[in-house]
Amino acid sequence: MKTPFSLAYSPCPNDTFIFKGIARNLIDTKGMAFNIALEDVETLNQNAAQERYQITKLSFAALGSLLDRYALLRTGAALGKGCGPLVISLPGRQMNHNKKPVVAVPGLGTTAYHLFCFFMADTFPGLEFKVLPMPFEKILSAVTEGAADFGVIIHEGRFIFQDMGLEMKTDLGQWWEDKTGLPIPLGCIAVHRDIPAETARDIQALIRESIDHGFAHPQKGRGYIKAHAQEMADEVIDQHIGLYVNEFSRDIGELGIRAVTAFFDHAARAGLMQPVNTHLFAC
Repeated sequence: MKTPFSLAYSPCPNDTFIFKGIARNLIDTKGMAFNIALEDVETLNQNAAQERYQITKLSFAALGSLLDRYALLRTGAALGKGCGPLVISLPGRQMNHNKKPVVAVPGLGTTAYHLFCFFMADTFPGLEFKVLPMPFEKILSAVTEGAADFGVIIHEGRFIFQDMGLEMKTDLGQWWEDKTGLPIPLGCIAVHRDIPAETARDIQALIRESIDHGFAHPQKGRGYIKAHAQEMADEVIDQHIGLYVNEFSRDIGELGIRAVTAFFDHAARAGLMQPVNTHLFAC
């Protein structure tokens, strides 16, 4: 048997939906084997900086700083419209220059944090703010309990923040779409550049097959998704998958490439990453 590849992705329903065909042997893996790890996205970003995994989920923001070590696959990505991070707060809170707001974010390497920086520079130029990085699932509580004035929420937070008495201040995805006319690039699947292009192509095809199997057989492997979904209700799981797994997940396409390039250009101009001069794709 071939040596297994190390594969890491998040426990969020969009990722477990994409990979359940592989993880639960619901499809033919063509002789490939995988040692799978599930970690939150900021941990994945940090571990990629240490080159811990051969195949890994990453924020596009993190990929932009790791392109010397990792290359993008055309499958498995999370892009789209109406799916970006939200800025939330207790009712009545406003950004203003009279106070340096504390903003909880899901990690400094996340696309959400980068988008927030783009938005603040564009909408509130000169306003200083204090960033409080934390795991994404703790942000809502940090805002309700007063540890942060505002929170940048991702994943299932989009669907439950109102239940916690919070209100949306800004839809960062909508801001990006209005600004660029492009979908928002959130997360991707990358492979280490040591992996040969032909092997990367096989992995890419296998991920696409797993996605297709998931759409064709949504109830198969459902237990795998629920086991990692942090006790989400079924309807929240379905909303999550419906929002983040789409045509860009099957193939990033030319529009997706334009969105990623625009995001990297914005980040470079903001001083959040170096200009990208490396070929993006593994194959």
